[in-house]
Amino acid sequence: MKLVVYIHGFNSSPLSFKANILSNLIQKMASTADFYCPRLSHWPEQAVKSLTDKIGGYSVDDIMLIGSSLGGFYATYLSDYFGYRSVLINPAITPQEGLRSYMGPQKNLYTNEDYDFTLEHLRQLKSFYVPKPRNPERLFLIHTTGDELLDWKIAARHYEGAKRLIISGGDHGFSNFEDYAQIALSFVESGA
Repeated sequence: MKLVVYIHGFNSSPLSFKANILSNLIQKMASTADFYCPRLSHWPEQAVKSLTDKIGGYSVDDIMLIGSSLGGFYATYLSDYFGYRSVLINPAITPQEGLRSYMGPQKNLYTNEDYDFTLEHLRQLKSFYVPKPRNPERLFLIHTTGDELLDWKIAARHYEGAKRLIISGGDHGFSNFEDYAQIALSFVESGA
């Protein structure tokens, strides 16, 4: 049995818009894959450990990752380390730098969890940074040009050699993701 793992972004949760779309689509398709979207810790080391604890025992071909924003950063690391196929949706490339301005009090948008985002978070993120993906052919970059937080051109350069779908307009939250969810699932399920 294959497992599609959706990795949510910063201050998000399994209740996110994209997680619900993917879960519902997999159910409607009567897919041969199960869907898994864990609630990730705000601590990067704990988040990656919880993901590797769940997926580490699966074969490379039985796990398909879909990561959005910070989840795309984690998916990049896990793909590089294990060799999984991954769809990266408006992925963060260097959150250890990009999230610096978020240091201080934070509240998860879905769980209402309060916490402080610290230099230690940034240090942990840096330890998962992949300067150049080793197997870009196992990656599929989906990016909107209208993302107000992350520049699609930087992602296109970073994921050179990966399959790409650059969508004109849009936003960081990818509010029209429903129109592209089937394309994402087709890549992870078929490897095409």
